[in-house]
Amino acid sequence: MSVDSDEYVLYRDRSEWEDIEPVAQDDGPHPVVQIAYSERFQDCYDYFRAVLQKNEMSQRAYALTSNALLLNLANYTVWHFRRLLLDALKIDLNEELIFVSNIIVDTPKNYQAWHHRQVVVSRLGKPDGELAFTRKVLDMDAKNYHAWQHRQWILRQFDLWEKELQFVDDLIRYDLRNNSAWNQRYYVVSSTTGFTDDVIVREVKYAMSFVHRAPNNESAWNYLQGIVNQRELRDFPTLKSECLKMIDEHVCSPFLLAFLVDVMEDEAQNGSADSLEKAKEFCGQLETQTDTIRCNYWRYRLSHLETIQCS
Repeated sequence: MSVDSDEYVLYRDRSEWEDIEPVAQDDGPHPVVQIAYSERFQDCYDYFRAVLQKNEMSQRAYALTSNALLLNLANYTVWHFRRLLLDALKIDLNEELIFVSNIIVDTPKNYQAWHHRQVVVSRLGKPDGELAFTRKVLDMDAKNYHAWQHRQWILRQFDLWEKELQFVDDLIRYDLRNNSAWNQRYYVVSSTTGFTDDVIVREVKYAMSFVHRAPNNESAWNYLQGIVNQRELRDFPTLKSECLKMIDEHVCSPFLLAFLVDVMEDEAQNGSADSLEKAKEFCGQLETQTDTIRCNYWRYRLSHLETIQCS
């Protein structure tokens, strides 16, 4: 009987638990701030501690862990003991997957539940429905770190990369500011093809298509920076031209100017006096107009530019 039920019976009042002596929580002789546990909580965990001490591998202990978890989903000791029971009792892991699925849907940011799910899937040895399940959770919150972490593990563990790039493309097209989806795209590329010359050209073009749609979207700019960092900035002359064209078209974006500062500084360090002056100009704009909240940072960058000597 679920601990949430109005008909719930305390363990101390159940005849099938008469042989167990409950173990109270030991807070020491002088607890500083004693927690006011509910009667159901205290009763359930007193009996859990008892079966834990006895290392009792039984169906009743397994059922007890369900209620203990419903009372405190973050109790990693209960989760660990439950996994021991799964092995000892040969519990149907598909049923266990349903149990943990329901918990995750209700509390999608619970570390222990996601870890338990990974262990169960690993023991099953098959990823059936896992990508669909993570998508369901991500539909609830597209930036759920735990869902993304689990999805990445599934992709690695079972080599399911084939459709992942399309999956993240769909997410980005739905919400181009979904930085988690951008991060996943980088993860997929780095884990599959790697950053070959052709892939870099493709990904720069992809990122810039979203930059043009929303020049103040930091996610696309961060992704672009991650791609060009695979080579030297000077290896992207057409990208520099494209960004300068945006300046000529009066596109106002701190990320555009910041990117050009990096490009121009790189060229200045290789002897271009014109690029040095442009870098200083863009730094000045960022400091006084476009990114004033970080004026001290841009002032620092400008002072560094002043030290560059161009022949």
